[in-house]
Amino acid sequence: MSPSVSAARLRGLKPDWLSDPRVWRTEVLAGLVVALALIPEAISFSVIAGVDPAVGLFSSFTMAVTVAVFGGRRAMISAATGAVALVIAPLNREHGLGYLVAAVVLAGVIQVALGVLGVARLMRFIPRSVMVGFVNSLSILVVVGQVPELRSVPWAVYPLVAAGVALLMLLPRVLPSVPAPLVSIVLLTVVTVTAGISVPTVGDKGALPSSLPVPGLPDVPFTLDTLRIIAPYAFAMALVGLMESLMTAKLVDDITDTRSDKTRESVGQGIANVVTGFFGGMGGCAMIGQTMVNVKVSGARTRLSTFLAGAFLMVLCIVFGPLVSEIPMAALVAVMLVVSFTTFDWHAVAPKTLKRMPVGETTVMVITVVVVVATHNLAIGVVVGCVAAMVVFARRVAHFADVTAAPGPDGTSVVYRVTGELFFASSNDLIGRFDYAGDPEKVVIDLSATHIWDASSVATLDAVESKYRQRGKTVEIVGLNDPSSALRDRLSARD
Repeated sequence: MSPSVSAARLRGLKPDWLSDPRVWRTEVLAGLVVALALIPEAISFSVIAGVDPAVGLFSSFTMAVTVAVFGGRRAMISAATGAVALVIAPLNREHGLGYLVAAVVLAGVIQVALGVLGVARLMRFIPRSVMVGFVNSLSILVVVGQVPELRSVPWAVYPLVAAGVALLMLLPRVLPSVPAPLVSIVLLTVVTVTAGISVPTVGDKGALPSSLPVPGLPDVPFTLDTLRIIAPYAFAMALVGLMESLMTAKLVDDITDTRSDKTRESVGQGIANVVTGFFGGMGGCAMIGQTMVNVKVSGARTRLSTFLAGAFLMVLCIVFGPLVSEIPMAALVAVMLVVSFTTFDWHAVAPKTLKRMPVGETTVMVITVVVVVATHNLAIGVVVGCVAAMVVFARRVAHFADVTAAPGPDGTSVVYRVTGELFFASSNDLIGRFDYAGDPEKVVIDLSATHIWDASSVATLDAVESKYRQRGKTVEIVGLNDPSSALRDRLSARD
């Protein structure tokens, strides 16, 4: 093999950020912007969980760094989240931090197990209407999350937010190579500090840590009683975390036109939570808001941005804590408002789209949004949305099953031709489509244009045969395909 070929292959194995300085710059700046935005959110989620702010910040650090290595979706940000905080807050309140940390470790183990078992494959069953509802409800929640930062604050906050939004919207059009979020945060911080403008800052959210976290075992008795206490919370946390992470990964796939390894992401989330638990953290999952900052606003595409978001978070807290504490919350609110605006799927709610879209699809999207906004829980909204989509689909398919009757070729029988799919929703109406009293002695039911999917359909066919037998008539069922015939032979109540 020639040296030139070997060199070319080695270059092909290098990550983009090693071979292209422009990618390196984009990833580094994206990681810095995300780290700045993570600080107040991690502190806020710590308050929700009832733990010290340092716990949430340490969790964001370990989650981001670990997922950057083991995760399956490049450029996705994982850290401490509100959904996880809501799940584990009662455990911390009733039993203390030691039990919370133990639950985080167990949740990570459960996520690894679910990943190995292939739970990520279930993502294919989430319809697009639920995904649109998920994205739009996220955008609404991001705006709702900024409301406390705009209520009962000095008047100077409002022009600062407006200036930040204007910078974020206009700067990319004028200077597309300049990282607008970072420029906006720096400029607004300089203005407030130099002009002595008194507004809420990051430092007002809580004290930043001054040292790195130290690993250790959870401070709980290793007994079955402890397992009994933490297991329900760990299982709930594992499911919520995986659902939000896999949904976020799918969204990033769509935005970047790339595919990710959902099984690896599931396992990676589990490993990250185990590591976070051993460092005394509160756990977490993918953060869709910060992921949008990283991918959509900052343009990041590699694992480097995810790793640096966690690394910069600790550097900013430990080394530049006093400086970071001076960042006005208005600057971060502006970033999140722009993220919300750019993330929202405006095309899905445009009047032209709504006119073309089937009512059922729009209903599922609205249900998903309403449930998420009402519960502030993306996982619950997705589950309810999927159930609603199943109901809509079942009702729609049920109407496709039809029965037509025609005289038999011998003139002494009747042939019923059944078309469409037979399952619980469509087969329930099937039993009333036959003329049991008026039909001749011989009845033929032709199922060559249908498929039997479940036991409900088999039971319906048995009931039809029984009604004809009670009147002394014979029924012949013909045309079954092999899978339908095998299912009927196995489940039928015929003698």
